[in-house]
Amino acid sequence: QVQLMESGGGLAQAGASLRLSCQASGDTRCISAMGWDRQTPENGSDMVATVNNFGTANYDDSVMGRITISRDNAKNTVILQMNNLKPEDTAVYYCNADPIPYCPISGRDTFFNGAWGQGTQVVVSS
Repeated sequence: QVQLMESGGGLAQAGASLRLSCQASGDTRCISAMGWDRQTPENGSDMVATVNNFGTANYDDSVMGRITISRDNAKNTVILQMNNLKPEDTAVYYCNADPIPYCPISGRDTFFNGAWGQGTQVVVSS
């Protein structure tokens, strides 16, 4: 299986920066794209950014130019660098990993279907 562990959330003032990190472990050979979603009670869950195995990134329009996603395949880590934070960035941020199709999980008779981290809270005050 694949486990994702996030870190780096916290409280920040508007205009400040935060760096979120996600460390993948386990059957990381089964991971294709990785990314971050964020969730709020008001808006539900939205994609923030994704990056594929080749480093190609996609961003939600609301974070374009302020947030950068990067990936270190050797370290199985994906980083979300958030600059010029806004109060509307307040959310629980979840790291996610998409599966390579039909990639078998070690020691189990099943395929990897994707993984989510436990979430890290980001609060931006005005």
